[in-house]
Amino acid sequence: MSKKPAVNPADLLTVPDGWKPAKFTPEDNPHGLLAESSFATLFPKYREKYLKECWPLVKKELEKYNIKAELDLIEGSMRVSTSRKTWDPFMILKARDLIKLLSRSVALEKAVTILEDDVACDIIKIGTLVRNKARFVKRRDRIVGPEGATLKAIELLTKCYVQVQGMTVAAIGPYSGLRDVRKIVEDCMNNLHPIYNIKALMIKRELAKNPNMRGESWDRFIPKFKKSNTSKRRKPHKIRQKGEYTPFPPTQTESKVLSLNQSISSF
Repeated sequence: MSKKPAVNPADLLTVPDGWKPAKFTPEDNPHGLLAESSFATLFPKYREKYLKECWPLVKKELEKYNIKAELDLIEGSMRVSTSRKTWDPFMILKARDLIKLLSRSVALEKAVTILEDDVACDIIKIGTLVRNKARFVKRRDRIVGPEGATLKAIELLTKCYVQVQGMTVAAIGPYSGLRDVRKIVEDCMNNLHPIYNIKALMIKRELAKNPNMRGESWDRFIPKFKKSNTSKRRKPHKIRQKGEYTPFPPTQTESKVLSLNQSISSF
């Protein structure tokens, strides 16, 4: 028997540049699905007009994968379900994410990209991270930045589309970018300005261009930021020194009347 050539374990862990998995086609699953699956989600009242206009386009996109789409304006819900002719079982999860994005004020042109294989989405709930309403609005505005500059920088560095709406932040893009977006948003709501994470992402992007730095640790290049609480409690000028603790009560002082009587009697 011929021996197999030895393979370096490091080569098995690296993915070649430009490699992509083969696409799933109807020929891979000619028999369809045995069971039907469905997902539904609610949408706010202000999205009713937009969804009613674009719903024919949503049905047209999902019909390519034999997925049914239903819009209920009375209950205010959207529903997607598979059929016996659906050949891609994972596409029902993509359709579920599609209707979730549409309910969170994402435009149809951006939401349809979730149907691609290398694109995912993440809906980050930020409503419960900050209790104070005024503080919540201020920190949420930091994500957008002046004239949307901070949000544009986040989109360029993470290669994701980010939509800030109400109590949620919706992001669409590759998996690595979604992880960075979630970290930036959660740190911002925990009172860490997004500019610090943006600087770290810029450094990582420059280090990724160098092939010699792929196997090394980047911790020494990334700056570490510490929180400094400026609103410290003021200390008093005079600090009273307490005496030693004794379990016995202090001696009772004499009254003025008793001391006056003693002074008179002494005479």
